[in-house]
Amino acid sequence: MRASPGRRSRNPFNRRTSRPPSRRHRNSLNSVPITYTSNEQVEVYRFSLPTAILVPLIAVFLQAFAPLRFHFFLIFDLPLLVVIFFAVARRSPVTGLLTGAAIGLLQDSLTGHPLGLYGIAKTVVGYGASSLGVKLDVENAGSRLLVTLFFYVVHEIVYFTVARGLVGLTLQWSWPRELGSALANAFLAVALFALLDRFKQRT
Repeated sequence: MRASPGRRSRNPFNRRTSRPPSRRHRNSLNSVPITYTSNEQVEVYRFSLPTAILVPLIAVFLQAFAPLRFHFFLIFDLPLLVVIFFAVARRSPVTGLLTGAAIGLLQDSLTGHPLGLYGIAKTVVGYGASSLGVKLDVENAGSRLLVTLFFYVVHEIVYFTVARGLVGLTLQWSWPRELGSALANAFLAVALFALLDRFKQRT
């Protein structure tokens, strides 16, 4: 049926509506920058110089001398918890690696262990925790509990491997003991990290 001359055609493929955009219009569209962002943006934090120095020092000295009076304190590893906290907050693998190495070597010098055992183990943890912090949100209590559980076991495996394989120390591995210590450190980490959150500064 032929359309009447006075009625406008409803054909969706009308010449006027199907006309391609002009070259000038295409150029303006192509000049718009496209940025891709993830659904969850992770925060990167920094710390003041006194915080970055005093918190690890306090943790190392408590770890070295508190077990002399409170023997149950041997199941905790405060320097390790500090390494994990700073690593996931800063989210820089290089900074996490250096932080873990410095705190681990300081702990070695005060605990009488061969120099480098805690240094190597905490270097691995610092690098791994900061790399994980770049990809995941580790700011809530549940994720902090799981992250500490995982990296405590990683720390102990690296320490045990280096101590037995490179240094020749006689150590015995016990999964029940290590998992119990991992749980204790994970629950302590949730409370400790909440306290240390007050010293965070947004970059």
